[in-house]
Amino acid sequence: MSDQEVRQQLKELMVSELNLEGKKPEDIEDASPLFGEGLGLDSLDALQLAMSIEERFGVRIPEGDEARPIFASVNTLVEHIVKSKASA
Repeated sequence: MSDQEVRQQLKELMVSELNLEGKKPEDIEDASPLFGEGLGLDSLDALQLAMSIEERFGVRIPEGDEARPIFASVNTLVEHIVKSKASA
């Protein structure tokens, strides 16, 4: 699975699983922060997204502080998914 395929599936997953009102996958910027002033996600969204990513892509998302850099943006999530799948 290419980076671009992972990126598209991840954005679709985010919109459907997190009920992002009025957002389409193409509205989510790759480098924008997912939390705070970026997409505005919260800790419950992160938990739901982590479970959805593990289910969809079959990769483990670490918990706690270890997950923070992974959830920085779509780019960092894609990087983690692709790297995890390559080493599996």
